[in-house]
Amino acid sequence: MQKIILTLAVAILIAGGLWGLKYAQPQKSETLSASAGLLKLDEEIYDFGSISMAKGKVNHKFKITNSGTDPLKVEKIYTSCMCTEATLILGGKSYGPYGMPGHGFVPRADQTLAPNEEAEILVEFDPAAHGPAGVGYIERAVIIEDDSGPIADFMIKTTVTP
Repeated sequence: MQKIILTLAVAILIAGGLWGLKYAQPQKSETLSASAGLLKLDEEIYDFGSISMAKGKVNHKFKITNSGTDPLKVEKIYTSCMCTEATLILGGKSYGPYGMPGHGFVPRADQTLAPNEEAEILVEFDPAAHGPAGVGYIERAVIIEDDSGPIADFMIKTTVTP
């Protein structure tokens, strides 16, 4: 009986540890290394202040730059919540929008930034997406990945009012 309890306890601890690793967030840094370059963010957090559900969607553009000497491949862009979408603007063209995985199809970005090339990520937040229960303080993340995983993340925050 004790062996069964011990085995179950160890299995639960291992499963909990693996689950925690799956949802670990990448460390924030102004410049993060990628497989072929360095992705520099002009800002990590944008605060919309207080916004009203009744006034509709709000957006903000984040500037990113490949500050490395090699091309940087942006494989994926996604958000932490379905109320937020991100669009990559590169070379005068828009790619996306990219949303939250698990809430519909999220296309791959598959775009390359040349050395010193700049792009923008247009982040759009819909304060009414969660309905009347969605009032209060919120934070949402946008994550950029190359083929090895997350290379950058940045956030929006706001206080939603009715």
